[in-house]
Amino acid sequence: MKDLERFSGKEAETLSPSRSLQDSPQVQLITISDEESGQRIDNFLLRICKGVPKSHIYRVLRSGEVRVNKGRIDQTYRLTEGDIVRVPPVRVAEKKESTAPGTEFATLFEDNHLLIINKPAGVAVHGGSGVSYGVIEQLRAARPDAKFLELVHRLDRDTSGILILAKKRSALTNLHAQIRDGEIDKRYLLLVQGDWQNARQHVKLALHKFNAPDGERRVRVQADGLASHTVFTLLRKYEQFAFLEAELKTGRTHQIRVHAASSGFPIAGDDKYGDFALNRMLQKADGKRVALKRMFLHAHQITFVHPDTGRPLTLNAPLTPECLKFLASLTEAPVAGTPAVK
Repeated sequence: MKDLERFSGKEAETLSPSRSLQDSPQVQLITISDEESGQRIDNFLLRICKGVPKSHIYRVLRSGEVRVNKGRIDQTYRLTEGDIVRVPPVRVAEKKESTAPGTEFATLFEDNHLLIINKPAGVAVHGGSGVSYGVIEQLRAARPDAKFLELVHRLDRDTSGILILAKKRSALTNLHAQIRDGEIDKRYLLLVQGDWQNARQHVKLALHKFNAPDGERRVRVQADGLASHTVFTLLRKYEQFAFLEAELKTGRTHQIRVHAASSGFPIAGDDKYGDFALNRMLQKADGKRVALKRMFLHAHQITFVHPDTGRPLTLNAPLTPECLKFLASLTEAPVAGTPAVK
């Protein structure tokens, strides 16, 4: 695979910005659309020159081979609609055909800017780490004519619920800004093991990401980790469990799972931070109690400002049938001050 090469010969005709450069022998002139507007030039080149190392992208930027409106720019330049970007010839590895099956998911909301779905448990949001494809690849395969479709945020593979995707770059950057500023309200439903006491409990434990010996990404509580804050609200108590709502004040990897487990209340079915003996027991039915074969964590509500209308938008995703069935099979704990029913 070769890097971006020095151009020679006549400049080629304009290339549609929605299409990646693939083995282009000539200079390409790309007119920036409203969807590309606002991007830094280095990020734009990294997207359209798939397969080219970052070091080579920055080298041609420094050399002046990439120009905007016939002028030299540096890597921090932000594109605007109508800019004409001159890209030198590129040789990249031949793109492999996607093996992801085209799949649509239960839609909670869709317009020209956003697609918001109810992700099922057991489905990764994207390929990688031993997963060939995820939600984003399946949706792109199902919508081959979509000019732009990107994940706004992520959910763990075994977490179900609300997942937002952007259909315009302007929507993506707007929502990312809301996330950075803590303006998005995200709520999860979870079932934990143990006798939870407080009606509302704040957990503030710093979290540190690391890779386990098997290469899996893990998180642990560590004093010099990233500040993390979760607010848990008790919804219902059962004999061995508590049904909670978790409100994210920060959005760290595995935050709810680690905060719950580190507080002494592991999430039922959590195969990374949970009680493994309990999880094995829950996978088999026991009398009235049905089996639970997934992690009981569900993203059930989100509130944010719509990136186009500027109006607040709240969406809800109902708890999945398997989780509702499991809750219905549990015995509720007696209310304090009243005798247990035998």
